[in-house]
Amino acid sequence: MSDTENGEEFTNEIRALDSQTIDKIAAGEVVERPASVVKELVENSLDAGASAITVEVDSGGIDRIRVVDDGVGMNESAVRKAVQQHTTSKLRSISDLDGGISTLGFRGEALYTIGAVSRLTITTEARGEETGTKLTLRGSTVEACDPAGCPVGTAIEVTDLFYNTPARKKYLKREPTEFDHVNTVVTRYALANPGVRFALEHDGREVFSTTGQGDLQSAILSLYGREVARSMVAIDCLAEGPLEGISGYVSDPETTRASPTYISTYVNGRYVRSGVIRNAIIEAYGTQLAPSRYPFAVLDLDVPPGTVDVNVHPRKMEVRFGEEREINAQIEERVRETLLEQGLIRTSAPRGRSTPEETTIAPEAEETVETEREAESEGGSSADERSASSSPPTNYTAHSASSGIDELRDTERSTEASGAHAESENRRFSAPTAQTTFGEPEDSGYTRLPDLRVLGQLHDTFVVCESNEGLVLIDQHAADERVHYEQLSEKLAGETATQTLVSPVEIELTAREIALFEAYEEALAHLGFAATREEGVVRVRTVPAIFDTTLSPELLRDALSECLSGDPGDTVEATVDALVGDLACHPAVTGNTSLTDGSVVELLSTLDDCENPYACPHGRPTMIRIDGEELSGRFERDYPGHTERRND
Repeated sequence: MSDTENGEEFTNEIRALDSQTIDKIAAGEVVERPASVVKELVENSLDAGASAITVEVDSGGIDRIRVVDDGVGMNESAVRKAVQQHTTSKLRSISDLDGGISTLGFRGEALYTIGAVSRLTITTEARGEETGTKLTLRGSTVEACDPAGCPVGTAIEVTDLFYNTPARKKYLKREPTEFDHVNTVVTRYALANPGVRFALEHDGREVFSTTGQGDLQSAILSLYGREVARSMVAIDCLAEGPLEGISGYVSDPETTRASPTYISTYVNGRYVRSGVIRNAIIEAYGTQLAPSRYPFAVLDLDVPPGTVDVNVHPRKMEVRFGEEREINAQIEERVRETLLEQGLIRTSAPRGRSTPEETTIAPEAEETVETEREAESEGGSSADERSASSSPPTNYTAHSASSGIDELRDTERSTEASGAHAESENRRFSAPTAQTTFGEPEDSGYTRLPDLRVLGQLHDTFVVCESNEGLVLIDQHAADERVHYEQLSEKLAGETATQTLVSPVEIELTAREIALFEAYEEALAHLGFAATREEGVVRVRTVPAIFDTTLSPELLRDALSECLSGDPGDTVEATVDALVGDLACHPAVTGNTSLTDGSVVELLSTLDDCENPYACPHGRPTMIRIDGEELSGRFERDYPGHTERRND
């Protein structure tokens, strides 16, 4: 049965897909990008008992991927079976799957799946064999299988990735972005297996190599640098509860980054993404972490295989625990106790931080303020959410519903008895002490913004205003970020004025950050940053003149490590624009900051001067409006009979 609409014929016939289409769909679930291929091949090498694994990629893995190991290898019969569908060296029966898998991957299934969307060459020799085998696979079809001379172990080369799935290839990101994903994958498996010597090469240059001596802190040194390695605190204990043990390292509260990228979590040696584990680690630090900062962590959980499901994700990157709440509490308690034992965490305010007094916004100032960032994906909570959960806001402008009518009346009586207090020009916003009747909003003279009357602050994060149309809430961080972004963009247009620092700013980078520095060196130079690199240390000697000479090392490092998150376009101009957006975030006033009256007026005035005052450079709205009709509806002022009794 069929029907025709607009010249197109539709049918309700159900057809079985051909095997080639099925293979491509299955491959798409597992092989998402070059990093997915690297993950599968590295896991196979580890399961083959390799003591040394070398990963080579060209153009971020888009052009070529080669993984070489010294594991047990395969003979001709085994390699022929390995590239067939539904073959594996891991399972014998369904009971193995039900009981939990202790190995990492499925040797045959991965090779067949990768081969379905690429040209794959396997050169391998099994121990005890006199000669090796070279097999070439293209689109799941074996093109050749011949004897070959090679050392014991396996070398797998993947080229022409996604040659037969152009839609998948079209959505690959820029080379630096794809390599960043590859770098992250290899780094995490190197941390999980310190007894294996890992090496990563990109376009013929070595990115990092580990010693393979079995010392996790030595692997951290190779991957993250001396500064981070010195800050790490060991955790190694048996656990009472659903976890049988917790081992690894966490950093002190002062060694952090602006994203949770460096929180690496493992279950029985397998790297996994888990919001339960990550959030438990972050919460263990309490208020010791500055807003939007995340620690370094390498934690491996020993879990009975039957109590965790690793098959909830096609690439086995996520897990589901049977007792999530108990596991979260165990991890948080163990990490907090370890930090307390080392004297690195307190139960009071963070070291070097106290409750902020009133703050004045100075959009033209060059002082660097702590940045506010939204947490990444993967289910992390934002810094404002963490702050709100640990210390509820105490500063309100509007009457709080929770205060109650009686409390408001008591306040009014107290005010009448004591008399009105004189208001300071730059007073801090506080709860009103008397009921006030507002007239029509005065003409503020704004060009782009509506006429606004400032009522105050909510939660030290949102500016509350009245307009002719209703209530307007302004996100003070997003608004100030937009102001800084447009000011920076204007000053950086054309020839960029630079200044030489009296003392170069030295930044020790991780292996991942070094790769980003090299990829974005041209864009940084365009901005006015002149820097040299010696091994893992970058020395910034020249900066744009608009920055203070006391440039914080964290400013450049954070902007650099986060600039890939949005995957800007191929041009240097687009990259520069993304970097300017990140740099503008740093001096912007953050949430949970109390502002003065004059500061708010200045913020709104400079925001009105912006070309686009309604969104921050990252796309978040700077303000929202709740019109009078919606407010009336929420208070049910239009219920039947209301207007007949009173006209108010």
